[in-house]
Amino acid sequence: MATMINKNSSQLKVGLYAAVVVFFAYTMIFGFRKSFTVATFDGIEIAGYSYKTILVISQVLGYMLAKFYGIKYISELKRTGRGGVILLLTGIAWLSWLFFALVPPPYNIAFLFINGFPLGMLWGVVFSYVEGRRSTDFIGATLAVSFIFASGFVKSVGAWLMVQFGVSEFWVPFYTGLVFALPLLLFVFLMEKIPPPSEEDIRLRTERAPMTEDDRKRFVKEFLAGIVACVLIYCFATIFRDIRDNFGAEMWKELGYFDQPAIFSQTETPITLIILVLIGSMVLIKNNYKALQTAHVFILIGFTIAGISTALFAAQSMDPVWWMMLVGLGLYMVYIPFNAVFFDRLISTFKYTGNVGFLIYLADSFGYVGSVGVLFSKEIFQVQLNWVTFFSNSVIGLSAIGILLTAFSMVYFGRKYEKLRTKEASTAKSMQV
Repeated sequence: MATMINKNSSQLKVGLYAAVVVFFAYTMIFGFRKSFTVATFDGIEIAGYSYKTILVISQVLGYMLAKFYGIKYISELKRTGRGGVILLLTGIAWLSWLFFALVPPPYNIAFLFINGFPLGMLWGVVFSYVEGRRSTDFIGATLAVSFIFASGFVKSVGAWLMVQFGVSEFWVPFYTGLVFALPLLLFVFLMEKIPPPSEEDIRLRTERAPMTEDDRKRFVKEFLAGIVACVLIYCFATIFRDIRDNFGAEMWKELGYFDQPAIFSQTETPITLIILVLIGSMVLIKNNYKALQTAHVFILIGFTIAGISTALFAAQSMDPVWWMMLVGLGLYMVYIPFNAVFFDRLISTFKYTGNVGFLIYLADSFGYVGSVGVLFSKEIFQVQLNWVTFFSNSVIGLSAIGILLTAFSMVYFGRKYEKLRTKEASTAKSMQV
């Protein structure tokens, strides 16, 4: 009994340590990505298009292509030298901001692409420190909500540099990186101190290892229909999460809340806390298959919340603030499980030797294709949209399709699991004979 208590206490300590460290490590990494968005670059246009819009598109394209490359790179990543990889990739991203400041427009636009590509690799590298553990659900949930916190925090630092020190718009990203550089070194050092998964972790969650091209092909072939359904679900969630994030200001303006900047924190803070509690609580579910199906249930509830709240808003039966909060909660209930627990439990359920990075980057790559498509349609082709009308109408359709896809995925993996159980039982029986 005492030994079991000591083991549980040790697991809890490692889980809490890892959760705190990866949360702050990814927040520091975010410091090299988003601070330029606090600048407006007023009066600068390139070929009749907003200079800032082109900067955003250039960075997102780099990020998107990194996701496709990451399918191979992250899935084959070895567990040694990861700290050096993080510092190298972040260093390239930081150096790109130096050249962005030194090279005049429009030639410095290319450095946003160079910045986005290495940063697009880092989610998978960081997650590799914490996957395949009994506490991965809680750690993954903490890591997944870090970008919600980091986005606002990094922008605040950039704005502080501009207001307090008079840093120009072009130099803000580089100096913001300077602020985050030393803390990043500290948290990468601390991540390297996270103990590897224990023997009990490996027994319960399956050993995690680099995947060859043949490994990836076999996995996709084995679970093709389920993977397609999951990628489509994630793609829809990414598109509409990005619309809500990137054009939230426009939507609040259309709703009549333009002069209330605190509205962002009022809606996002409750969402962050609810998601952290919901996803983090899955650590209490020891059975991997039950946890996988629970993740499906969360996703179904997320689509339902998004759809019903939007239908009520469209019928003028719900306050706009409540609608924006509930639709955001619903979309994050779909989006966050894929970044935190869904794929980890999928691998554990079917005892497939591999890693989560492959699946996350497979889904992320197509998700960003959808996001980039919306961005191009709106900004490059100058599609005129009323964002509230477009978003609300689309979310209702998205929710209906999402519920059907999630139900299919739930049944598909349920049947796969039953086949696995039958096979295991048959093997055990033959060995007894």
